[in-house]
Amino acid sequence: MSLINDNLSWFKRKKKGILTPSSAKKESPDGLWVKTPKGKIIQSKVLEENLQVVPDDGHHLPIGSKEYFSILFDAKNFTELNANFRSVDPLHFIDNRSYTERLKQTETETGLTDAVRTAYGKIHTLPLAIACMDFKFIGGSMGSVVGEKIAQLVNYCLAHQTPLLIISKSGGARMMEGSFSLMQMAKTAAKLRQLADAKIPYISLLTDPTTGGVSASYAMLGDINIAEPGALIGFAGPRVIRETVGKSLPKGFQTAEFLLAHGFLDMIVDRRKLKETVALLLKMLA
Repeated sequence: MSLINDNLSWFKRKKKGILTPSSAKKESPDGLWVKTPKGKIIQSKVLEENLQVVPDDGHHLPIGSKEYFSILFDAKNFTELNANFRSVDPLHFIDNRSYTERLKQTETETGLTDAVRTAYGKIHTLPLAIACMDFKFIGGSMGSVVGEKIAQLVNYCLAHQTPLLIISKSGGARMMEGSFSLMQMAKTAAKLRQLADAKIPYISLLTDPTTGGVSASYAMLGDINIAEPGALIGFAGPRVIRETVGKSLPKGFQTAEFLLAHGFLDMIVDRRKLKETVALLLKMLA
């Protein structure tokens, strides 16, 4: 036994403590792995290849206008309209801080000027104009700039006979602008009526979440209304509805699947098939 111990003496640590400096440690760079809502760990590269859709369960992670424009426009080429439109503070609104301060901070943090970006380009060589909302800009709330940019994009569609796609992702009207915000519901609906009278196709894509004044206006006015799987879609929240009607709500209430089953949507489209589906719809509606 002593002979064995002598022969294995090389295996014993002769110096105590860790001598390797922290700078020399081999660690994985940040951002290589992502934890999904169901707790699974997946490579971020795999998520990028699947357009931020979890391959195992099909869960659609939230993305913004930058990603949608990249997915839909051919070769990622597009021309943005009214990129410098910015909100003002007509009501001099203050809660725990001023609306003007909130706008400046949000613009700095997100790199966005407001909650929607509008652009035109081509999808499978077909002309298309897109208005895409960004939830990270004050909850994707609809203020005067959102309504005006959509109205201006409709004017472009009318002038160039270009179909329109609006991608909605919003918590509803922007309370800091009061009635100015609510007026955008009527304004955008009136502009979309002009588009319908000119027989120019309008496709509405509802993503998670689409609620409040947005769901009650242009989000549900498409010639074809489509949604991403599992998207939350509704006007008021489930708790408010439950307390108002005094009844328990059905399972899956306000999900895209529930709305499809009850006739509020035309189809649910996986993001990985979005481009080819939109192109097919444009050909059908042409």
